[in-house]
Amino acid sequence: MVSTQLLRFSPGNAKLDKRIASVSLPSGFTCPGALECLSKFPRHGKKGDLKDGPYAKFRCFSATAEAAFPSVRSNRWSNFDALKECESLEEMVDLILESLPKQDIIRIHVGGDFFKKMYFDAWFEVSKRCPDKLFYAYTKSLKFWVARIDELGQSGTENFKLTASRGGLHDCLIDEHELREAVVVFSEEEAEGLGLEIDHDDSHAFAGNETFALLIHGQQPAGSEAQEAVKKNRKKGIGGYNSDKKKRVLATVNKQS
Repeated sequence: MVSTQLLRFSPGNAKLDKRIASVSLPSGFTCPGALECLSKFPRHGKKGDLKDGPYAKFRCFSATAEAAFPSVRSNRWSNFDALKECESLEEMVDLILESLPKQDIIRIHVGGDFFKKMYFDAWFEVSKRCPDKLFYAYTKSLKFWVARIDELGQSGTENFKLTASRGGLHDCLIDEHELREAVVVFSEEEAEGLGLEIDHDDSHAFAGNETFALLIHGQQPAGSEAQEAVKKNRKKGIGGYNSDKKKRVLATVNKQS
């Protein structure tokens, strides 16, 4: 059955330039590989219903957005409902194709992840049918990627860029297959110690092939190590997004066009 509801995409935000559109799903509920960042806010939840997983090292920033903004939560659950109505790969591909916005760079998931293999395969197929667009995603659903490693390699294809998000249930696959990855760090010093550049604007994710770091951000649990790290970074004037960073990402987008 083909869904009568198209997927809802969002334009750029403080981090992403307006020329980048994103699509999201409910955080946690669609993240089968999540572990250290697992957080969930129920579809019809109320204040105080945001829950972190038992092994959470830091809180998913996207789940906090769903807790704070009902419209964000509604859009993501609507997308999930529409996808679940698809009974075949082709139906899912058609739904995504019909829903695609005009932007030439698409971030697959600010919230959520590839919740099943057919859904992962659908996006890969969409990328093949839309060679003029660039699709990219961070993912902990590594089994789906590895199942097609011969086609996708260690960082995806030219227009379907993948970044393994370390801190999930299947991190062993990152090491086994030498996948390009993103590592969440609590400070610039930690990133420097790992020999990694920090990606502030997603340009590493959609334009590069190398492993990089992401600086912890967002609302973190009171008294946690993550919250203390965010506070320290803010005192140093780092951790947010500003116009200079947006200019950098726009320059990178223009190079891709």
